[in-house]
Amino acid sequence: MLKTTIKASLLAVMGACATFYAVAQDNSANGEYQASEKAQQLAKKYLIADTHIDVPYRIHNRWEDVSVATADGDFDYPRAVAGGLNVPFMAIYIPAEYEQTGGSIELAHDLIDSMEALVGRAPDKFALAYSPAEARENMNNGLMSIAMGMENGTPMEGDLANLEMFYERGVRYISFAHSQTNHISDSSYDIRKQWNGLSEFGFDLVKACNDIGMMIDVSHISDDAFYDVIETTKAPVIASHSSLRQFTPGFERNMSDDMLKKLAENGGVVQINFGSSFVAQQANRYRDMMKKRIAAVYEQFGKESDEAKRRVAEIEANNPYPYATLDQVLDHIDYVKELIGVEHIGIGSDYDGVGDSLPVGLKDVSTYPNLVQGLLDRGYSEKEIEMILGGNFMRVWQQVEDLAK
Repeated sequence: MLKTTIKASLLAVMGACATFYAVAQDNSANGEYQASEKAQQLAKKYLIADTHIDVPYRIHNRWEDVSVATADGDFDYPRAVAGGLNVPFMAIYIPAEYEQTGGSIELAHDLIDSMEALVGRAPDKFALAYSPAEARENMNNGLMSIAMGMENGTPMEGDLANLEMFYERGVRYISFAHSQTNHISDSSYDIRKQWNGLSEFGFDLVKACNDIGMMIDVSHISDDAFYDVIETTKAPVIASHSSLRQFTPGFERNMSDDMLKKLAENGGVVQINFGSSFVAQQANRYRDMMKKRIAAVYEQFGKESDEAKRRVAEIEANNPYPYATLDQVLDHIDYVKELIGVEHIGIGSDYDGVGDSLPVGLKDVSTYPNLVQGLLDRGYSEKEIEMILGGNFMRVWQQVEDLAK
């Protein structure tokens, strides 16, 4: 009876939200993109799993109740329902400096606590999901799953017992590093390559993840570390929020063609990141370009001079941030499909994790129907759309779980 009531309540909320956000999407933020009724129906019909949403750290810094509509951020429950989202993987994000300062385990527990508290505040809206089966059951019961992945393996602290502890707390994937090399792996962002790939503990961690059923996330780690993982793991891996180096030459954080081919051989999935700097070369290089131009002004006129302030303001006014577009995100999806097959594509938006850099057409979790519309416009079948929205990722999650069993 309770499940029936929850379903009826959710359907009412979904109807109201769909009406509200259909209007909200038809604005300058989403440009010309307007999802058709069919696209909206498909977004509701098929399971949508987004493997990287940074709500935990967002509300850790400034608390908001995301079980109701919020003025800020990219995620809240009403917008997620409007978009058709079923399985948001909430990032248990540990900043890189915790490798040196300590306190990473405590922060990780705090962030996990916040997700458990979210479910506790709104049990009619959310439920925790520790397995693919639970995620599907939650969907059938009209509940949005809260799943968790750890972004940066610093809380392992060189002890595999910590892997077991965080698995017991519900973490289901681990990104081995973040923006700096740590005791597990070199980082794609760090010019210091301490390990030339994985550390000795990193190799042990790969095997332990396989044994316990923890998905390994290859986003953020260096190229050499990626190949070390691929050569060591017996389970398929995920890139929880990465895009393609083909469109951002020189950006090691994205994946090269050879890495994608190895990922396909492994049976893994690349979850496409929506952030403009991951998607479009112009956006990727924008901040470095602006930094150099502004630095040149400061060097010539002095940082505090009126002339410097005037020129910097002029530079900023004449060079607005070059947002990527939904079409450019679709270009990444097309490229992966052509290179290694549609069965290796998923969604890892990085909502709440890339600031004000999201593409036109994909500004928040209400806009997944726009992505579906774009896929329909490019000739993707319903089956392929189902695979991209969540089917491929759910397959990998199940395979990792089965291997551990």
